[in-house]
Parts: sequence; structure tokens; C-alpha cells
Amino acid sequence: MKIKIVNKKKFIRSLIILLSIAILVILGINNTYSKTEISYKEDYIIKGDTLWSIAEHEVNTNKYYKNKDIREVMYEIRELNQIQNENLEIGQKIIIPNI
Repeated sequence: MKIKIVNKKKFIRSLIILLSIAILVILGINNTYSKTEISYKEDYIIKGDTLWSIAEHEVNTNKYYKNKDIREVMYEIRELNQIQNENLEIGQKIIIPNI
């Protein structure tokens, strides 16, 4: 069976487009996107600290928590540090994710 090409320009253009797409897909598959390395900072509770105030401070200053809801940040800090209730003790050490 023989294929007859009616319009050579259109055929070549379509072939170039298909090859370009194939090359882009192959190159895209080989790219690896590394995750940002998360480090942790240690902080100590001082008089007047609450989970809310700590979370509010982190939302405003820590890139890791940028644009997150304060309640979510409070929950994450509480879970990470295994804090059972919202009562914090002066001098208590907590860890906070940091980028």
C-alpha cells in the first residue's frame, strides 16, 4: 500500500509540529523538580506567648507559612510539638518549620 501526499508543505509542517511536541514531552519528562528543603528552628515560650500569637508571627515572617490561615498554622505547630492543649509553659521548647 502506497500513501500519496497531496500537499507536501502541509505534510512537512504537520510533521515538524508533531516532532516538536514529541521532543518537548521527552524533555519535560526528564526534568526533576526538587522540593524545597525544610529546616526547623527552635523557639522557647516566653511570658505572654500563645499558640495564636506564635502562629500569627510565623505567618507574617516565615516563608514556610506564607498565605496560610493562622488556625492551620496553630494546628501544625501543635501537632509537630505534640502539644495536647493550648496551655504553654514558659521555657518550653518548640520547633517550627522554616525555609
